[in-house]
Amino acid sequence: MTHCISELCGTRVSPETRQRSTSSWFCSPRTLPMALEISSGRLIESCFLSQIWVHSAHNASGYFTIYGDESLQSDHFSSRLSFGDTQTIWARTGYLGFLRRTELTDANGERHDALYVVGALDEAMELRGMRYHPIDIETSVIRAHKSVTECAVFTWTNLLVVVVELDGSEQEALDLVPLVTNVVLEEHYLVVGVVVVVDIGVIPINSRGEKQRMHLRDGFLADQLDPIYVAYNM
Repeated sequence: MTHCISELCGTRVSPETRQRSTSSWFCSPRTLPMALEISSGRLIESCFLSQIWVHSAHNASGYFTIYGDESLQSDHFSSRLSFGDTQTIWARTGYLGFLRRTELTDANGERHDALYVVGALDEAMELRGMRYHPIDIETSVIRAHKSVTECAVFTWTNLLVVVVELDGSEQEALDLVPLVTNVVLEEHYLVVGVVVVVDIGVIPINSRGEKQRMHLRDGFLADQLDPIYVAYNM
């Protein structure tokens, strides 16, 4: 049996995030998700963004590391609640998610809850005093033009950097810049600092299909992306 709770981050999920969330987990009777505020222990209503905690017989006990920093993993893999059942060991997934009631019903006729996974906590961006999630901005950019096959965003010195993969001629790269800046401004009220147009396959993706935005950022800072076109809006 797998149990899941989420640690409140204090953010209500916008309708856009609910529509664009990367994946959802429909909860069976053997899976019990709850949204809890760790400080007070009170139940949180649905659609609040939280960090997901998991308790399962299959939980890992740590990462393999050659550096011997096991102490850094204790809080990640051996977390305990400060209220109620304080003996059960939970693993912090490092992912943000929210609960939402669905229209699906189980064998007893009761409606299911679903746990939607928004993205990694350490990839959430703080801009203009607000938290933004890369998947929201990336989805808007991908929809802006048929030649954009993939997109990844990150921050650099308080600037928003948008990297887009182009499936088309190099002449189209220049046309993408105003489209990208306009859609991000109109849908997210953010000014794009840098637009980087690259070839297909430049944005790194791991074996789980997740974008490696921090690796992409490192490549951008080291001038290793070999872009088709770069536009700076400083």
